[in-house]
Amino acid sequence: MFSFFRSSPKPAPVESPSPVQAGETAAPSTAEPVAQRQTWLGKLKAGLRKTGGSIAAVFTGTQIDEALYEELETALLMADTGVKATEHLLQDLKARVKAAKATEPLVVKTLLIDALTDLLLPLQKPLVIGAQKPMVIMVAGVNGAGKTTSIGKLTHHLADQGASVLLAAADTFRAAAREQLAVWAQRNTVEIVSQEGGDPAAVSFDAVSAGKARGRDVVLVDTAGRLPTQLHLMEELKKIKRVVQKADADAPHEVLLVIDGNTGQNALAQVKAFDEALGLTGLIVTKLDGTAKGGVICAIAREKAIPVYFVGVGEQLDDLQTFDAREFATALLS
Repeated sequence: MFSFFRSSPKPAPVESPSPVQAGETAAPSTAEPVAQRQTWLGKLKAGLRKTGGSIAAVFTGTQIDEALYEELETALLMADTGVKATEHLLQDLKARVKAAKATEPLVVKTLLIDALTDLLLPLQKPLVIGAQKPMVIMVAGVNGAGKTTSIGKLTHHLADQGASVLLAAADTFRAAAREQLAVWAQRNTVEIVSQEGGDPAAVSFDAVSAGKARGRDVVLVDTAGRLPTQLHLMEELKKIKRVVQKADADAPHEVLLVIDGNTGQNALAQVKAFDEALGLTGLIVTKLDGTAKGGVICAIAREKAIPVYFVGVGEQLDDLQTFDAREFATALLS
C-alpha cells in the first residue's frame, strides 16, 4: 500500500522508504526530500501570516492576566476558529500555564502551540492507497474551491509514489471543466475517461469499470461543483455515489471534500452539509496562502474531526502537501 503522511522534517537527508505492504500499519513517509518540505513549510508560514499575526501579537506584552486571555479569545474568533474550539483552547491553555507555572507571555505562546497541536492531531491521518484495486476516490466541492486543480495535484502525488491513476471527468455541469481536467491528465501523463455533455454518474461508472479492466491503482472521480443549498445538485452527487457502487460494491473507498480556507465558517458549513449527504472520509483545504481565516481547521477539529489529508498554499504541483498538526500549529504562530 502507499501511505501519504509525513512526520516533521529532520535536518539530515533521508532515504525513500519502500511501499507499505498489505496488512502492515502505514508508517510515516519521508519519500520527499527534506529540502522540498522545508521550502513548502516556509510557504505555509507565509500563507498563515494573516491568520496567525493577530494571535501571535497577543504575546508581545509582559503579563499573563485576564486581559491577555481576552485578547487571545478575540484573536482566535477573528481567525474563524469558532466558539467551541476557542473555548476549548482557552481552557486547555490555562491548565497548561498553571501546570507549567509559566510567568512569561512567550512561554504561553509555546504552550498554545502544544494545545493547538493536540486539538488538530485527530485530523492528521494518512491517505493509504493499495488496500483495494482500484481504489475509487470521489472528490466533491463547491465551484471556486480549487477542486479540479487539487485533483491534478493529488494525481501528481499519487504518481510520484508509484500509483497508476485514471481520472474521471464527471464535472459535466461546469463549462471547460472537462478540458481543465484533461490538461492535468496530460501534465501527469495519466489516462482520463470523459464524455462531452455526458451524464456525471455514467462517466463515473465507466471510469470505475475501466479502472478495474486496466488494472489501475486509483480512480479519481471529479464531480460537479455545487453549493450545499442546491438540493438538486446534491442529489446528483448521491446518484454518482450509488452508480459507482454498481461498478464496485465497496466503492467509493474515499469521499473527499475540497474546501477553500478563505471562506472560514462557511467552509465548516460545507463540511457538515456534504458529510450528511455523502459521508466524507477526508478533506483537502486549499488557498491557505494569504487568508485571515485559516483557524477554521480548528473549528473542524472540534466539531467534525474529519481527517485533513492535504493542505494547499500555492499554484505549483508541489504546493499541495500532507497535513501535519504540529507543523500547522507552529506555522500559525511563527
